[in-house]
Amino acid sequence: MRVKWIIGSILIMVFYGGSVLAQTTQEVLTLEESIKIALERNLQLHSAKEEIVGSEFRRREAFTNFLPTWGGQYSYTHYNSPVTLGSSLSNTSRDIFNLSTTVGEPLFTGGFNLANYRLAKLGVDISKATVETVQRDIILQVRALYFNILRAIKLRDVAEQTVKQFEAQLEVSKAFFDVGIVAKNDVLQAEVRLANARQGLVKADNDLAVAKSLFNTLLRRDVNAAFDVVDILEYKAFPLPLAESLAEALRRRPEIKAAEITVDQAKEGVKIARSGYFPTITLTGNYGRSSDAAGLQGDIASERWTIQTLATITLWNWGDTAYKVGESKVRVTQAEDSKNQLIDNITLEVKQDYLNMVTAEKNIDVAQKSIEQAEENVRVNEERYKYQVATATDLLDAVTLLAQAKTNYFGALADFNIAKAQLERAMGRLYP
Repeated sequence: MRVKWIIGSILIMVFYGGSVLAQTTQEVLTLEESIKIALERNLQLHSAKEEIVGSEFRRREAFTNFLPTWGGQYSYTHYNSPVTLGSSLSNTSRDIFNLSTTVGEPLFTGGFNLANYRLAKLGVDISKATVETVQRDIILQVRALYFNILRAIKLRDVAEQTVKQFEAQLEVSKAFFDVGIVAKNDVLQAEVRLANARQGLVKADNDLAVAKSLFNTLLRRDVNAAFDVVDILEYKAFPLPLAESLAEALRRRPEIKAAEITVDQAKEGVKIARSGYFPTITLTGNYGRSSDAAGLQGDIASERWTIQTLATITLWNWGDTAYKVGESKVRVTQAEDSKNQLIDNITLEVKQDYLNMVTAEKNIDVAQKSIEQAEENVRVNEERYKYQVATATDLLDAVTLLAQAKTNYFGALADFNIAKAQLERAMGRLYP
């Protein structure tokens, strides 16, 4: 028997020791580490950063319009009768090889090239503002899911504690029933409440698993990867009043910056359209050589070069340019309206988030006091039930009220932290 007891003890130590070891070595994620992982792995952010690269290529492409272009042609022609090369009639041949090369430099384009370049450069700035916006959105998502996990953990603890309290109450009711102090009905009530509590614990386990799966997906980890989080579910008052929060939002939100850049782009579009009113002036240099030899060094050869300045202007196009200018001005007005609408929406967003945070803040205090009252209510009813002054229903209701009070408290605490994260996102902060 002693050998069996030792073997059993060893097996228990190995089993539970392994479980403890697995728990202690389980990965623990802080909020800062989670944000870093999400920013490194998020595909939307990666695409936004790639858009900066693409915008930079478009800017460089637009800059090339300021630079000269160089082109060339080489051809072979066979004629049915000899042709003359140069000024001498003796320089004739049926086979002619031609080489020509041209260098062109735009001197004036009515502001088209400059406006097009500025338009492309502003596109780079918009891409950068978009990256800032995506970063802030990702950080908000991580913070919200992180606090949802903490909420789920706390609610699971409450559910587990409630099950234990109902189990203890069931044992007391059974003991009282065995000695004839209470009726069978008290035992049945305790069993029903315990069954409901166990169902609540199952749901709490499921909610926690779902919250962690969502978090793993956001961080692009294995959806089933096990991890713990650092408990930072606490109350820290927000230091700024609403007016200062709103002022900071209007100063820091990248969306407003992007909207202002969009207005500037629309104005550059007007300049591009207006360039149609002006002539384009181009300086062109051309060199050509013809010969009866493929290498252009034959007995019969001629060469020439020219420098030309060409001014081109459209005298009449049935108002096409004017219509383009008018449309471009409409785009400016629309961009300004969009910017003003965005400012109105951000103002409303900040106020709503601020009020939500204040509401959750007030609920924390109320819920915390209700926990104290509910705990005292349980204690009193336990004592009264022992002396059969209170009924089993009174005690079971008291335990239920305590569980609800704790649920409300941790819910309000999580709501406050999430609302504060949403407010800070609305203010344009990356991270407090």
